[in-house]
Amino acid sequence: MKATGIVRRIDNLGRVVIPKELRKSLRLRENETIEIFTDANGEVVLKKYSPVGELGHFAQEYADALYQSLDHTACITDRDKIIAAAGQNAKILLNTKLASEVEEAMAGRKVIAYAQPTSLTVNQDDLYSSTVIAPIIAGSDVLGSVIITTKENVDMGQLELKMCETAAGFLARQMEE
Repeated sequence: MKATGIVRRIDNLGRVVIPKELRKSLRLRENETIEIFTDANGEVVLKKYSPVGELGHFAQEYADALYQSLDHTACITDRDKIIAAAGQNAKILLNTKLASEVEEAMAGRKVIAYAQPTSLTVNQDDLYSSTVIAPIIAGSDVLGSVIITTKENVDMGQLELKMCETAAGFLARQMEE
């Protein structure tokens, strides 16, 4: 673990304030959920909780099925990174931080289709010619997204849009149960 040099007291209600600088660097937003772990050495570890990440193997199987059906790269994300990917560059995409285009699509809470070069990750060299992004919304919270994309010069049609939207809705229902 990396030491931050930050020391905080526990108040009389058992609360500890996570400094703003640390929240910003870890991309922890207000009202976001964290997991608390302890280890054998008595250390407490705080980890950003990802309900989509809890789907793990299931999310990967769904991405594989989308890729097999459409022959386009398919990704499933939580709010910060790609947690499942199938198709071209899948191994490179896995666990990479999301680009602003994906974050904006999730914030907009609707399915978006890009017909111009778009980046999925913070690696701006990684451009896709056509992309559909559908946010995964469970309850009233945006938990992640489903992405169908291609580097080939092909426009995404209604089929890809509906498949992406259906996958996002299905995954949202899995997390509500």
